[in-house]
This record gives sequence, structure tokens and C-alpha cells, in this order.
Amino acid sequence: MNEVKEIYNNAKSWPFEEARKLVSRVKRLNKKEVILETGYGPSGLPHIGTFGEVLRTTLVMNAFRRLMPEVKAKLYVFSDDSDGFRKVPTNVPKQDMLKEYLERPLTSVPDPFEQYESFAHHNNAMLRRFLDSFNFEYEFKSSTEMYKTGVFNDCLKKILEHFDEIMNIMLPSLREERQKTYSPILPISPVTHKVLQVPVEEIDLNNYSIVYTNPETNKKEKLSVLNGNCKLQWKADWGMRWVALGVDYEMNGKDLIDSFKLSSKICKVIGGIPPENLTYELFLDAEGKKISKSKGNGLSIDEWLKYAPEESLAYYMFQAPKRAKKLYFDVIPSAMDAYIEEVNNYDGNVNKLDTTVFHIHNGNIPQYKGALKFSLLLNLVQACNTNDENVLMQFIVKYLKNTNNETVEFMRRLAKYTIVYYNDFIANTRKCEAPNDTQLKALIDLRESLININKDAESDVLQHLIFEIGKKYYPENLKEWFVSLYKILFGSDNGPRMGSFISLYGIENTIKLINNRIGKLH
Repeated sequence: MNEVKEIYNNAKSWPFEEARKLVSRVKRLNKKEVILETGYGPSGLPHIGTFGEVLRTTLVMNAFRRLMPEVKAKLYVFSDDSDGFRKVPTNVPKQDMLKEYLERPLTSVPDPFEQYESFAHHNNAMLRRFLDSFNFEYEFKSSTEMYKTGVFNDCLKKILEHFDEIMNIMLPSLREERQKTYSPILPISPVTHKVLQVPVEEIDLNNYSIVYTNPETNKKEKLSVLNGNCKLQWKADWGMRWVALGVDYEMNGKDLIDSFKLSSKICKVIGGIPPENLTYELFLDAEGKKISKSKGNGLSIDEWLKYAPEESLAYYMFQAPKRAKKLYFDVIPSAMDAYIEEVNNYDGNVNKLDTTVFHIHNGNIPQYKGALKFSLLLNLVQACNTNDENVLMQFIVKYLKNTNNETVEFMRRLAKYTIVYYNDFIANTRKCEAPNDTQLKALIDLRESLININKDAESDVLQHLIFEIGKKYYPENLKEWFVSLYKILFGSDNGPRMGSFISLYGIENTIKLINNRIGKLH
């Protein structure tokens, strides 16, 4: 046991590096439990960035539990659903109706899909459904409930007691015009129920109330800051939340570096200790722009999971959190292939705990030995010209021979995804090229060699054969030979390991494919 723990202590992967920050905090503060938090604003449909933050924080929690199993650790997924509805997302129905509810708390905005109590409830449910499908271990926290039930009351009192100090923290960070109207405390109008962006004019610490001028009536009003009558501007809210919920760890995107610093100062002012933190790079769409809930650019979680299983998404999210990542459909095949390769190479040794699959499966690595890559299956779909997964499985099972049931079932899942991905993104983009004279001679040579080769030849033997033919016709540039094969046979600039493809598709079928592509030219 001590040997295993020592290996954990020496692990270099980023979840263990982050977990060691928590270990130091526990020892420094003599804590008996650690709270990790991830925040979500339900102003639009949840995107993959939100999922990624929950996944990454979960990986840190799992690593901490290995380093310090004697200390309890749990994750809060916090929804800032009391925030004002500032902008109508472009990817939801009933745009005109939603415009009527701008500036109201998100839990007071009707659900445009007519499925839930509010728009926030709809988006919260979507997020929780996705998180549950991945079996994440978390406690969901609603900002609206926290405010209305009084969970935040003690901290709200401290915010009011330190109002001037918090103003001194925030004002230098604001434009001159915004400084005139800023307040860390936002009253919720008793008349229209809008979250009002108005300055506080008076403070009553005896009753924990504020006085402000309501722009809707142009009259001064007095309102208690407790029990959901007010909410905090989000930077003050963030710092207050850390204190109220006892948060020890929270990561955030690069765009929130300054916000984290300001919230940390507010946290300290009201008697808290800011959490440990990782700043990750942003997720980008196909054009390199930051993905946004209101714009609906990039990928939704549903969209990714339409084309590949959960494992591929988790694998992609694990990689290099401090590097910007493009989140669009064309990253799915490579993520799937990388996942499969790592699972195939995993040998179960505890020293492999710095691998991605160790973390995303929490040490329980599936036995997909020999599983075929997504990119290879895409070419099989094209060659077979089929939408029937059973047709693909006939090739796959024959190729894998006596594999285990777990691998067969995984490959069946993957075959379904491959067909959908191929039809949506590849079928209408590929156009096979006609061979030139040199390519034609090489293809005829390949065909004749396949006719004469042992029909049970393994993929390595077939790959060697292809190499030898390539050297004969492309002695100066062997890569050109493989690119020509991909362009002529698959209509693509890249493709699978050809020996593996021929072994999977079958020698007789490959001969027919070559005949089909060279047509009357031979």
C-alpha cells in the first residue's frame, strides 16, 4: 500500500499536480473535508466547455482521494441561475417571447422549449442529464435556492458590513462611467422582478437593508439583502460563495484571471480563504473564436455524443488543459483514435497512472484489446458503401478473430457512430481521383500481387508488400505512393494503415475495389 501511495506521490500528470495543492491546503488548514466547485451560468444551452470543467475537476478530486484517502472530498456543481437574463441565445426557439424577460433572474424566465419550470431549470436539467450519463459524483447547487433559503444570509451580512472595502476593491477595475452606477449588491425589483443595476444610496446594518432609487418608479425604496431579495454582482457572488460553501478548489478559464483575483480579495475581506486554482485555456470553435452559450458556436455535448462515445470526449478534455483547444466536428476522429491506441497499449501496470485512460476511467481500464481505430472504420464504411452496422461487424469480427465480448460490443457501438459521422461529414466531400500513368502501373502491380498472395496473409505481410511496390515506383518519395492510394481508393489526402485496411476489408474485396477505381484504364 505504501509503495502504491509513493507512486501516486511521484505522478507527474496534471490532475496529481493539482491534487497536491489540495494536500498542502489540508495540512496547512487542518481540514477534515475538501470541497471542489465548478460553476455554470444557465443563460444558454450547456456546451462542452462546461462539461470539460466538471470532468477536469472530477479528475483532480479522484487524484486527491488517491493521495489522501483519509480526507473526504466532494464536488459541488453550482448553477448561477439567479443571474439576470442579459441576452437571448440565438440557438433557442421563441426569441421574441424571451426578449420580454430580459434582466429577470434566469429561474423567472419561461422555458422556450416548454418542458420545465423555467429556462434555467431546462438548462440545469440538460447539464445534470449529461453529467449523470458519465456517472459523475457531484452535488448540484442552485444559486436561487441558496439565496431564497437563507444559506447565503450570513455571508450577505458580511458583504454589507464590508461594503465600502468591497467598493474600493472593485471600482479601480471599472470604467469611469460604470463606476457611477456600480454596486456589488443588486436589488430584485418587487414590481417587475428584474435584477436592477443601480447604485446603493444608503445602508441599514441594523436591518441588513439597502436604499436605492428604482428606475422603474423613480422612487427610493428600501429592501432587505437577505432571503433572495437581492443578489450579488457575479465577482462579489463568486467570492462570497467560496466562503459560504467552504470551497477549497475551483478552476477557471483564461478569460477570468482578473475576475478570480478580484473575487479572491472579496473572499478575504469577508473572512474567507480563496480556493486553490488552475487557469485553463479557452475552447475555440472552427474559426478559432471562443465558444459561447449565447452564440451556440462550437459543439454541444449532444452533438459530440451523436458521433462518438463518451470516452472520446473525456479523452479530448483531459489533454493539455493549459493549451487552447478547438472544439469542432473534425477533432472527433483523432480523439477517438488516440483513445483507442492508448487503451490498446495499456498494460495494467500502476506506473501507467500518468496516462489519460487511467484518469478518465479512474483506474478501471476497459479491455478493448485489438479494437480498430475510428479512421479505419470510416474507410471501411466508404469501401462497403453501407449504412448497416451488421455488414461492418462481419468484417470486424473476422479481422479480430477470437477477441473478447467487451471488445466486440465496443466495436459495435463504434460502428454505429462511424456510419453516422461518415454520412454527415464525409460522404459528400470525397471524390476519388483517376490514376495517372505511374499510379496506374503501381495499382495494377498491387492488384496482381494481391491475386497471388496467400489469402490468409497478416496485415504486416500486406503492409510490407505495399512498401515494396511503393519503393519500385516511388523510390524518391514513398509518401507520394501512400497519398496516391488514399486519393484514388478513398478520395482523401490521408487514410488508414493500408495493410490493416486490406486485412480488415479482405484481399478479394480490395482487388475488386482497385478494379473499380482503375476501371477501363487497365
